[in-house]
Amino acid sequence: MLSKKIIETLDDILENYNDLKSKISSPEVSENYEEYISLNKKIKSVEPTAILYNDYKNNLDSLPELELLSKESDEMEAIAKEEIKKLKLEIVDQEEKIKLSLVPKNEFDEKDVIMEIRGAVGGDEANIFAEDLFNMYKKYFDRVGFKIKVIDWNESVAGGVSTMSMEVKGKNAFQYLKHESGSHRVQRVPKTESMGRIHTSIATVAVLPKADKVEALVNMNDLRIDTYRASGAGGQHVNKTDSAIRITHIPTGIVSQSQDGRSQHDNKAKAMEILAARLLEKKMNEQMEKQSSIRSAAVGTGERSEKIRTYNYPQNRVTDHRINLTIKKLDQIMQGNLDEILDSLIANDQEERLKESGII
Repeated sequence: MLSKKIIETLDDILENYNDLKSKISSPEVSENYEEYISLNKKIKSVEPTAILYNDYKNNLDSLPELELLSKESDEMEAIAKEEIKKLKLEIVDQEEKIKLSLVPKNEFDEKDVIMEIRGAVGGDEANIFAEDLFNMYKKYFDRVGFKIKVIDWNESVAGGVSTMSMEVKGKNAFQYLKHESGSHRVQRVPKTESMGRIHTSIATVAVLPKADKVEALVNMNDLRIDTYRASGAGGQHVNKTDSAIRITHIPTGIVSQSQDGRSQHDNKAKAMEILAARLLEKKMNEQMEKQSSIRSAAVGTGERSEKIRTYNYPQNRVTDHRINLTIKKLDQIMQGNLDEILDSLIANDQEERLKESGII
């Protein structure tokens, strides 16, 4: 059942929706284009919740009628009870949809992302695990229809990848991936371990909302752009020319770089995309701090230093430490079956945002 506070909120939304519909149909508004556009925008923002709530109320009103009908005869009792059962299931479903519709919108959730993965602690094993994470995400993206474009790839001499970044395009990509930011810890016997001892290594992931307009976030006068010769075992263009690009945003000290492109121009464009994403992330975090001075830590801060998840190979176990979720399906998760984890994180985030808004 919906709480009293949610019902009060919904009553206000429905009343406001009906008032707006009444105003926009008046002759005065129809003759004022700017006011009509403004009212129409307001109507669209509350309409989904208002319609859901109105249907929900109608279903609640129908229950007593069906219960009375069930008492008329034995024949009607069987029919009415079946209808009551269906209606109650529909009401429960509507309650969940209503709660979701009340979750304060995150303007970044619909954006594509820049995703960065790097080996952090554990030497060669950390780099190997970083590539394992890339393959895990790629399999997930292939399955759900997200498209990727590798921006930067720096292979490790002993195998794996020391650092990489990619663009991920898909519906609500940032909403699904934003909680992946942080330190991913692996516990397993490395291939290089002759004694069969379990080692612990860490790879970090950063998920940045992709900026729609790079120019709007970046003032070229604030940048220092350096060129250098690419190094490492990376892409096919490495070590041929001084085409690698490093861009420093002087006011913030944020640095981005690219060396895997076909030319200096290509690398500059890629580095600019990464820089804009990092600046957008900074802006997003500043907005979140303003909206809530005591942001719940349940889904983490998104800092790379924060340990968010452990992948334990001997026990075939994955544990997400932020929501105390343990799944003994590591083999399946590494094949890209991330839905159970991602859906749980999204649900938890939605509940936390509802609490922050004061609705529950």
